[in-house]
Amino acid sequence: MSPTTPVRTAHVGAVDVHLSRGGRPVLAGVDLTASAGDRLAVVGENGRGKTTLLQVLAGRLPVDRGEVRRAGSLGVADQQLPVDGTVGDLIDVELAAVRTALRVLDEAAQALAAGRPGSADAYAAALAAVDALDAWDADRRVEVSLAALGAVDDRSRPLATLSVGQRHRVRLAGLLGAGHDVLLLDEPTNHLDAAGLDHLTDRLLRHPGAVVLVSHDRALLADVATTVLDLDPTSDGRPRTYGGGYAGYLEGRRAERERWEALHLDQVEQRRRLSDDLSAAQNRLRDGWRPDKGTGKHARATRAPALVRAVHRRREQLAAHSVSVPRPPLRFTPPELPTRPGPLLRADAVTVAGRLPDPCDVALASGERLVVTGPNGAGKSTLLAVLAGSLAPATGAVTRGPGVRVGRLAQESAPAGRPPGPTFGLVEDAGRPVAELSVGARRRLDLARVLAGLPHVLLLDEPTNHLSAALVDELTEALETTAAAVVLATHDRRLLRDTAHWPRLEL
Repeated sequence: MSPTTPVRTAHVGAVDVHLSRGGRPVLAGVDLTASAGDRLAVVGENGRGKTTLLQVLAGRLPVDRGEVRRAGSLGVADQQLPVDGTVGDLIDVELAAVRTALRVLDEAAQALAAGRPGSADAYAAALAAVDALDAWDADRRVEVSLAALGAVDDRSRPLATLSVGQRHRVRLAGLLGAGHDVLLLDEPTNHLDAAGLDHLTDRLLRHPGAVVLVSHDRALLADVATTVLDLDPTSDGRPRTYGGGYAGYLEGRRAERERWEALHLDQVEQRRRLSDDLSAAQNRLRDGWRPDKGTGKHARATRAPALVRAVHRRREQLAAHSVSVPRPPLRFTPPELPTRPGPLLRADAVTVAGRLPDPCDVALASGERLVVTGPNGAGKSTLLAVLAGSLAPATGAVTRGPGVRVGRLAQESAPAGRPPGPTFGLVEDAGRPVAELSVGARRRLDLARVLAGLPHVLLLDEPTNHLSAALVDELTEALETTAAAVVLATHDRRLLRDTAHWPRLEL
């Protein structure tokens, strides 16, 4: 099967899907469809149910109401990664359908050679299944993706010895090589360097089946999405689907918001006028108002109360059909981080055995910026850990000014806990247990914890992972103006473009 051959069986869809968890509505009235050639992006603020929706589409979560439809083989990259077994075991999980198809074909061939009844039809069906998956070439495709993604290709290597990012890349390589009809991908660009991002983008563009994609990566969405499903609130409470790719979504969302706000303002004005009319009528009653001379006795007795009743009825009718005030997404309000004169942090010729082989020098003062770049495994996270003081260098030294506070946002979430003090518009419900939060909401919590320490030096390791596009834009703007020194390690292509004027340290 060539990369452009249509996969006619590829389909995933949802009709009026509703789902609550812990008594809290997560999905409400979701409709979507993705068939061969479609690349549907699912967007929305953190905690809106994007990951939950993928689990529903994969058949791993039952819905309270609605219908989910699937056709064709399914490949799922969620945010849970196994730690047991080997690299080969993880690849075999993704290639299970390929392995099964080849085994069935082998058995059918043996039956055909033995002249068993019906063996010719069974062999033809088995051969068609192998062709549909392009099963003979699956392992080669996996090897190509392992190399392009910078993944470990030693299939005997225990998964427990790999980092989260390494395991993510191994599984993604298996998914891209398996030939699945439908791909469900949750934040697939996390832990990928520039070469890996290019490879993923190319494979998704050439994927002949259907793709449903949850991603914070604005560059990927702009490159591959054909349709966008927005789970953020709308005027009627139902998610919106926008055609025209990511650009069409941005324009459609803006227009939707403007219509919603205009309708709401119109109804607010109508309620204001009715309220004024009601107050005027009540004042007339209290002041002993009477109709003009010549008005009948019955009218004089009943006209004012009737007016009050009519206004009440109109207000009740309007309230029953009112448009709720749009609840805006959380807006990041960064704290004013402190500045101080003189050097804040300095690293001289630091190395870490096996992780940061080449000596690195870093010197930071208030307001200074630095972007650390390089392929996966070059030592970006290691350098930030050394600068933070959580990892001792093998050679060289790190010096910190007296009283200098360093805050580090690591790639992986900190232990469970609640942020002290203000949350800077990052945490929607600080009272909820951390275990109930989405990965994106936990990432927001991590960032709030770091900022609550009011650091002089801010070390950010892949800060855009799991964050919504709107928050990333707000964070980028804040980083440009903060008085703190900022060191940023990222593969996010849009963020790299936005910080192109910052000094670079290439590892």
